[in-house]
Amino acid sequence: MRVKRRMVTRAGVSRPPPSAATHTNRLLSALPADVYARIAPRLDQISLKLKDVLHRAGEPVSHVYFPAGGFCSVLTVLEDGTMVEVATIGREGMVGASAVTAGAAADPSVTIVQAESPLCFRITADAFCAELDRRGAFAMVIARYAHAYLGFVMQSTACNAVHSVEQRLARWLLTAQDRVDRNEFPLTQEFVAMMLGTTRPTVTVVARTLQRAGLITY
Repeated sequence: MRVKRRMVTRAGVSRPPPSAATHTNRLLSALPADVYARIAPRLDQISLKLKDVLHRAGEPVSHVYFPAGGFCSVLTVLEDGTMVEVATIGREGMVGASAVTAGAAADPSVTIVQAESPLCFRITADAFCAELDRRGAFAMVIARYAHAYLGFVMQSTACNAVHSVEQRLARWLLTAQDRVDRNEFPLTQEFVAMMLGTTRPTVTVVARTLQRAGLITY
């Protein structure tokens, strides 16, 4: 799918990442250099492939991921097995928020890679929680992100309740475009239907409407 939108550069002042870092994950880049240097040896560098499952519903979180590109979809699983997307996470955040609560036995959601990335940083849940227990700069950055993430999920819930399917799909496509920094990315109608909690025929109609308006091609 190709989204037709002029990219706008957002002005602002950002803190440069530690000199030893080669990542673009914004949470890691926000850490003081000494804090990053302490956790760097515990960070594995991996790639994220399309449709990789990072966390499964009902299973304990073994790792926390800090994407340096692409994005992941967090899906809630209903009793009948239906999955609905509740959030997307890219280089601005982390995957595995339930690990913030050390006593959580299992993740209630499924997280899959929706847009792949050649680089992602991963840390074990034990090492992540141990760093949180220091109550320092790392814990502060994660706490602020958790607050922002909750606000994002709440806003998404409200939008899903009151906005049309066309509006919800347009919002998702623009968010995806911001995350991947390009106008083209793979996306199936089956996943869109699951993501929006609707049917594939409805997605077909909506996608055609956006295409006839000259907003997308697919």
